[in-house]
Amino acid sequence: MSDAAEGWYDDGSGTMRWWDGTAWTERTQSPPPPQSGLSGYIAQAQADAASGGQPRQAPAGMSYVVLQVVLKERMWGSGSNNLIELEAAINNQAALGYRLHTISTSSSTSTGFGGGDRIQATMVFEKLV
Repeated sequence: MSDAAEGWYDDGSGTMRWWDGTAWTERTQSPPPPQSGLSGYIAQAQADAASGGQPRQAPAGMSYVVLQVVLKERMWGSGSNNLIELEAAINNQAALGYRLHTISTSSSTSTGFGGGDRIQATMVFEKLV
């Protein structure tokens, strides 16, 4: 998403690509070697969560891209901006030559003070020929 922090993320092809905070750049590097044990699993889960909603090309020979965006409903305030985030994800993929094929959502009721509701949107994009 355009509000993700700049940094190195998996671009969906197994290559680490620099995200400048608004778009992918041409800067790439090899992924770091996987860490072992629980800390390696946690590091991989955090990296996957951060890169999940970033725009990406389908791997060579493939026609589809799957993105997951985790949204959070605000308990108080002027709104969640969830539609804006989903719109940005769809428009970013459209700029890469993809159209939205399927979208599904799931939500979980939060517990705790001021937690809001978390919604996960899974979107499948199809390459336009």
